[in-house]
Amino acid sequence: MAPTDRQPKQLKDDPAQDRLGRKSERMDEFVSLLGQNERRLFVYLKSRMPCSSDADDLLQETNVILWREFDSFELGTNFTAWAYRIAENQVRAARKRQQRDRLVFSDVFLEAVSKELTAESEQLERRSVALGDCLKRLPPHHRELIERRYTSGDAVDRLAKRLSKSTDAVYRILSRIRHTLHDCVTTSLAKGGF
Repeated sequence: MAPTDRQPKQLKDDPAQDRLGRKSERMDEFVSLLGQNERRLFVYLKSRMPCSSDADDLLQETNVILWREFDSFELGTNFTAWAYRIAENQVRAARKRQQRDRLVFSDVFLEAVSKELTAESEQLERRSVALGDCLKRLPPHHRELIERRYTSGDAVDRLAKRLSKSTDAVYRILSRIRHTLHDCVTTSLAKGGF
């Protein structure tokens, strides 16, 4: 039996494979964007709903709608803003369901909180980008110390032993690095680079 007798032929331009490939890429894009924004989305929903469990429920409902409507999202535009609009529609629907409750915040109040949160979120995003840039500018040994302390969660006494320094000396070094980063971020933001 020749090797090709029982193997299915592969078509070069198989439309079904193309669709599956595009769908898989689209799913990867969705998962990536949602992963980057889900915490912000939860904070947004939490600011709009007084009960944490309601915010959890709305987050799940919103995520389902985001996935279902993802084909209408245009890549390259602001995913966060798009997700906030969908979440806001979910909040309005939930508020209509809760109208019989005694404590319901007015739409005007919730809109003001929402605008403030959106502005704060954008500012935090700019600060985060600036911080990442400032971290790259640190000398490698300072960057490593910051990463070990704040990313890996190494205790200061453990870092002190590793560096053959006193605990107080490591605290002072970390403090100087934090001040350097603060000044760098503040300067970067003031220049409008982010």
